[in-house]
Amino acid sequence: MTGAGWGQLVALLVLIGVSTPVLGAYMAKVYGGAAAPGDRLFGPVERVIYRACRVDEEREQRWNIYALSVLAFSLASVLVLYGLQRLQGSLPLNPDGQVGVPPALAFNTANSFVTNTNWQNYSGESTMSHLTQMAGLAVQNFVSAAVGMAVAVAFIRGLVRSRANTLGNFWVDLTRTVVRILLPLSFVFAIAFASQGVVANFNATRTVTTVEGRSQSIPGGPIAGQEAIKELGTNGGGPYNANSAHPFENPSALTNLLQMWGLLMIPFALTYTFGKLTKDQKQGWAVFAAMFVLWMLPALLAMSMESRGNPSFATRGADQVATATQSGGNMEGKEIRFGPQASGLFAASTTGTSTGAVIAAHDSFTPLGGSVPLVEMMFGEVSPGGTGSGLYGMLIFALLSVFIAGLMVGRTPEYLGKKVQAAEMKLVVLYILFVPLVVLGFVGISLLAGWSLSSLANTGPHGLTEMTYAYTSASNNNGSAFGGLSGNTDWFNTTLGVSMLVGRFLLIIPMLAIAGSLGRKQQVPASAGTFPTGTPLFAALLTGVVVIVVGLTYFPVVALGPVVEHLTGGF
Repeated sequence: MTGAGWGQLVALLVLIGVSTPVLGAYMAKVYGGAAAPGDRLFGPVERVIYRACRVDEEREQRWNIYALSVLAFSLASVLVLYGLQRLQGSLPLNPDGQVGVPPALAFNTANSFVTNTNWQNYSGESTMSHLTQMAGLAVQNFVSAAVGMAVAVAFIRGLVRSRANTLGNFWVDLTRTVVRILLPLSFVFAIAFASQGVVANFNATRTVTTVEGRSQSIPGGPIAGQEAIKELGTNGGGPYNANSAHPFENPSALTNLLQMWGLLMIPFALTYTFGKLTKDQKQGWAVFAAMFVLWMLPALLAMSMESRGNPSFATRGADQVATATQSGGNMEGKEIRFGPQASGLFAASTTGTSTGAVIAAHDSFTPLGGSVPLVEMMFGEVSPGGTGSGLYGMLIFALLSVFIAGLMVGRTPEYLGKKVQAAEMKLVVLYILFVPLVVLGFVGISLLAGWSLSSLANTGPHGLTEMTYAYTSASNNNGSAFGGLSGNTDWFNTTLGVSMLVGRFLLIIPMLAIAGSLGRKQQVPASAGTFPTGTPLFAALLTGVVVIVVGLTYFPVVALGPVVEHLTGGF
């Protein structure tokens, strides 16, 4: 790899190292229930919201009421966003005269943004009005991310409380997340993006004459603000069809670095928050270490494979060596201003989280390089995962890890002083199985249905990867598109939309049920037989369990897709 590639990676690691303890400590105070920074500024705003919504901020909820609140809020969000899309042709702030979105596409898009997936079967600049972008999609970028963070904090409360029947108040957690964390961070990032040339206006599309004398359409819109929460909320749905590869969304290497930092910032910082709230920072660092390894190693693989270039081109005399005049490596599907190494790093980061933003065509990666974003999503968005969903997903794996460790030594497994028993493990198994069942089930049905194959641009192993990637992306609430699949059909709009709902809410419900069960238990003091979970050994065990579970689940489809393509030289 080149010095520029290593430099960007090192800069990103430094930024993560700085923001993780600082932001993590701040979020711990926000969710801790005591005085928090900014109370004089944010407190009055929150109280107005509580009064308007008739929320009693002192009243906490049992796990089932917390879950019902999540479902009710999400259902209302789906209905509002669906209606906004269907009626946008008759609504204001529509300078380009966009018409109403078709029913199946509106259903898919509403589910996509409410579940924090942000899969887009449409071209943003030619489909959505400014009002839909701002009042619909951008709003969901905030609140869908806040839902994930709220339920993650509820899960932590279930782990640390003793003989408690409640997990907090969803409406309070949601409000505090948006007002105190996501809005301030988004404001800072939006100003930074706008200062670097990201579009921020309410203009309609303009036709201009370029220096070459040709005509070009220049879309406008409030892009900088949406770009900020798109990354910070691990949303990924961009206002333009080219997403973060578009120069109006991501004009330079600096904005690219800020975008990667933004999408990784909160998921990693939440591990520090976890350590603070459990009053044992070693627990947070153990989870951080497992997440970091599962992100860093695939990122290095993707960067390496893309910087090596395409062997098929080399046999035909193409020069893919990095020099002062060319970036080298596999440049197919890449932006020149980013190159293959930054593209590999961004791909691993955006799929290791639940972001799904892209700066390159993953369909054009080398087989092994392209397998990285696919496998990162198959990890279940725990490397480091989405805002909140990454933390509670990794904590589910932590419960599984201590259960396996307990079986090995013949002792009742414990985590943070709570005994992990059959009731919790049944729910853990449901959590782990729901997504693979949806992914592999819909992939199998789509491949057996001949009429679905017409949506694929390729056949053979690459076509299997395209199909698997789509359902893996939707079910894991990632939203990135591999490419090569024409998904804007009734079948894919519907089945991908269903996959998003399963991947979001059929995981949140058992997770909150586990939290409620653990919260009612009495904490037991550590003994000589307690397996320590704040150690490098546990971090290694946790990492291994994630890899083994995912490997046993998905290895056949990965082997038949990118691995076969690599071994047969299908570059």
